[in-house]
Amino acid sequence: MASKERIRLLTTTVGSFPKPGYLHKARRQFARGDIDYDTLHELERKATAEVIALQEEVGLDILVHGEMERGDMATYFAEHLEGFEISSPVRSYGNRYYRKPIVVGEISRPHPITVEMFSYAQSLTKKPVKGMLTGPYTMCDWSFNKYYRDRKALIIAMAEVIAAEVRDLQEAGAQYIQIDEPAISTRPAELDLAIEAMTVVTSGISAKTISHICYGNFAPIYPRLLDLPVDQLDLEFANSDFSNIDVFSSPPFTKEIAVGVIDIHSHKIETREQVKQRIYKALKAFPPEKVYIGPDCGLKTRTQEETRAKLTVMVDAVREVRRELSGVLDATSVSG
Repeated sequence: MASKERIRLLTTTVGSFPKPGYLHKARRQFARGDIDYDTLHELERKATAEVIALQEEVGLDILVHGEMERGDMATYFAEHLEGFEISSPVRSYGNRYYRKPIVVGEISRPHPITVEMFSYAQSLTKKPVKGMLTGPYTMCDWSFNKYYRDRKALIIAMAEVIAAEVRDLQEAGAQYIQIDEPAISTRPAELDLAIEAMTVVTSGISAKTISHICYGNFAPIYPRLLDLPVDQLDLEFANSDFSNIDVFSSPPFTKEIAVGVIDIHSHKIETREQVKQRIYKALKAFPPEKVYIGPDCGLKTRTQEETRAKLTVMVDAVREVRRELSGVLDATSVSG
């Protein structure tokens, strides 16, 4: 069994938090031209401070800034890059829509996109805050291409831009940088291309790199997924009732793994015992010293009350498991 010092079960979340009502209102006002950007941005910073405070109160170990300044995870970045236009709303899933990016010219980054808000969030806490980006493969898969000769040319160009943002985040002090790639689970035939792009993004980076992949069929991309050049994979398990966990039994999982134990698509608040059972399933499937605990995905679809309740249950369950594991390890040490 791993030593007590190595089983940490650090807690975190994936990225987004629900926006407060005053910020939804301000974003509508800004879109109509009723308020200026400075007014909107101050409210985004206020909401970010509230997200940091909530995570501190709940007791999370690794924080996120909550993405109060962002809408869709692809559109937000496209709006801040040269070479993109934005479409009218298109359907994403269910009754959710987003404005799809359209690549119409050479992609370039006129200025850092995420550093200012990351730095502000990090200034509010002594705990580490993740830098948060959408990965190059997903950015391109969720965009229309009207400029580059093929998908590979587009994705590698995007990777070079994201790599510059990652370097800037690291220079700003980010200890953890998450590069989300949910699209790679939907196109197994292009996994090699996604790996090549991520190699461009993470090359030379000393911060801990993470990639979040959710709600996909992992079987066709495992174990090749282990070649994605990041330190940690963050995967969904709760929504599928852990039915996908056996995929990772052979060959053994070798990276750090952030395990989703909270279903962010459900209004129902999990019980502490439910979450504990999920954690123990994860500890049987993965090296315990490499397991982190979080929700399946971003929390923006939940209410603020649901978000607090779900995260509180998660942290309480982790604390109980830590105590239980500590007792077992102590007993093993004495008997040995």
